Amino acid sequence: MDFNVKKLASGAGVFFTRAVQFTEEKLGQAEKTELDPHLENLITRADCTKNWTEKILRQTEVLLQPNPSARIEEFIYDKLDKKLPSRTTNPELLGQYMLEAANEFGPGTPYGSTLITVGEYQKRLGGAERELLQTSAATFLTPLRNFLEGDWRTISKERRLLENRRLDLDICKARLKKAKQAEAKAALLSEEVDKAEHELRVAQTEFDRQAEVTRLLLEGIGSTHLNHLRCLQDFAEAQATYYAQCHHYMQDLQRELNKCANSVSTPHPTAAVCPDPDHLSSAFLSGPSSPVATVSSSSSQKPSKLDMEQTHFPVTGSRKAKVLYDYDAHDASELSLLADELITVYTVPGMDPDWLIGERGNQKGKVPVTYLELLS
Repeated sequence: MDFNVKKLASGAGVFFTRAVQFTEEKLGQAEKTELDPHLENLITRADCTKNWTEKILRQTEVLLQPNPSARIEEFIYDKLDKKLPSRTTNPELLGQYMLEAANEFGPGTPYGSTLITVGEYQKRLGGAERELLQTSAATFLTPLRNFLEGDWRTISKERRLLENRRLDLDICKARLKKAKQAEAKAALLSEEVDKAEHELRVAQTEFDRQAEVTRLLLEGIGSTHLNHLRCLQDFAEAQATYYAQCHHYMQDLQRELNKCANSVSTPHPTAAVCPDPDHLSSAFLSGPSSPVATVSSSSSQKPSKLDMEQTHFPVTGSRKAKVLYDYDAHDASELSLLADELITVYTVPGMDPDWLIGERGNQKGKVPVTYLELLS
């Protein structure tokens, strides 16, 4: 018990002495040992890394989850080390409402069937958003949090210890200075000077050792930057995949809605064929014809849209392209793609800018631009 009391009193005395030294330094009444310029630069760089990592982390969380209540719930579950319950995304919830509304209005009605179509695609968009959230949390948000809650806490602890060693060193310097002044006045040797010199040597050794430990930790910030760089690339790739999926789903949805609109507006059931709006102009270049004549001619040998484009328009310059994602053709005018393969692409005047003509050997067809990386 006595030992603990003495230790507590000693700790309180050291804390008080350091506080006095720190206050006098701030008031300009005491000298302060300056750190090595290289170490100062490392500290500045580390502080900048920590501050911007916090800002980027917070804003990414806001981007991925705009709802503040949901973010607070995720934070609480994370601190309690519990798994967050699966939450329905907003597009999925909208799609579910549309499907339920379709059942009320009648799935066989034009409005009901359209609600079903749009609702299904909204649920697909919600699934893509859920995948983005999961991927971003694992590959981007978690590494940033690990740095702030792991490496940075260790660095902060060693920096505080270095500051304490620096204060102890300056206290010893001040004591030695006072002891020498007292010795000069007394004109005799003083044991206080020898004691102060010994304490100064010990404090200098501890300070140098702690400065080296802190320097090694701070130099590790460079590795942190490389790790965050890879995480940033993974985050951008996840976003690119998400937006490409959304673009693909919305194009498919537009095609379905165009088919539904044409089938509703056409008076003859046999004429309920949904032409692509982007190529309606080329369909009329062959001259005026009635809807019945168009349907009857399509039952014989009707050229595909790709053939019509190549017949009426000259081909512009071609170039190579690398396929980024797998793509399944939706009709005979499109070309299926496999990720990482190389194909030749070109465009024709009047063509939708979101599409190109792709060639693979003897195969030709339309391909979406968002699935390609054009090569020089």
